Amino acid sequence: MTQLLTRPDTTVRPATVTAKRVRPHRIPTHLTLLLVCGVWTVPVLGLLVSSFRPAYDISTTGWWRAGEGTLTTGNYRDVLATGGFGTALANSLLITVPAVAAMVAVGSVAAFALARMSFAGRRAVTVAMVALLALPLQMTLVPVLRLYNAAGLTGTFAGIWLVHLGFGLPFAVYLLRTFFAALPDELFEAAALDGASTLTAFLRVAVPVSGPAIASVAIFQFIWVWNDLLIALIFLGGDPGVAPLTVAVSNLVSATTGQGWQLLTAAAFVAMAVPMVIFFALQRYFVRGLLAGSGK
Repeated sequence: MTQLLTRPDTTVRPATVTAKRVRPHRIPTHLTLLLVCGVWTVPVLGLLVSSFRPAYDISTTGWWRAGEGTLTTGNYRDVLATGGFGTALANSLLITVPAVAAMVAVGSVAAFALARMSFAGRRAVTVAMVALLALPLQMTLVPVLRLYNAAGLTGTFAGIWLVHLGFGLPFAVYLLRTFFAALPDELFEAAALDGASTLTAFLRVAVPVSGPAIASVAIFQFIWVWNDLLIALIFLGGDPGVAPLTVAVSNLVSATTGQGWQLLTAAAFVAMAVPMVIFFALQRYFVRGLLAGSGK
């Protein structure tokens, strides 16, 4: 008796799409998140509306009554036309990009060594790195400034790069070490069987799969360095030739009369444009980097 062989049905059928139901016990969580987002959004919205209002309207009525007055882009024109604002923007890029690049490079090497290499004192160095996260930055300003004055580094880009590298390195090492430690051991065992050295395993195995953590460190440090005012004032001073954008923005408002507040609102949005672009460009890595080391 002949038996007919039939091919299995390989027709791809569309998956049934089911609507997600909102679970009742999650409604308070969603409402709380919406409330928090609203609380954070209102000041930003007020700042944005005020940046388009004339100085007289700002001083006489609240931003929520902007519809009763006139809106203008004159504040942005005045900010961009202010002498030295373009130089300050370039200085911020010259300060931030090399400082963040150095933090990511040095931090990733140090974190890999603490996570994947065995040497004497590794635990003590790790504990010291974590302890440095709790050290107030203000405690180190005076002694570091004295060293900078003696070495002639005050008012130079190289000096500010080293300062940001020293202050940001403990956080970078802590986050990247957590990610490197959570990587499967099989990856490095296979690399060792193929004859890869420690440097090759770092460059060819650890770095390629650590994109989320490295991007998260870069985002954090870029925003922190870009928005820094205290360190820039102390180690660079008020020289317009090296002053970053934060110093230029702070000088828009008169310290005695308080005039120029409408320019400050516009300048704030101009200053936040670059970090916002960086954040949205790398946001898909942000949450994955924050969850680094949460599980193997």
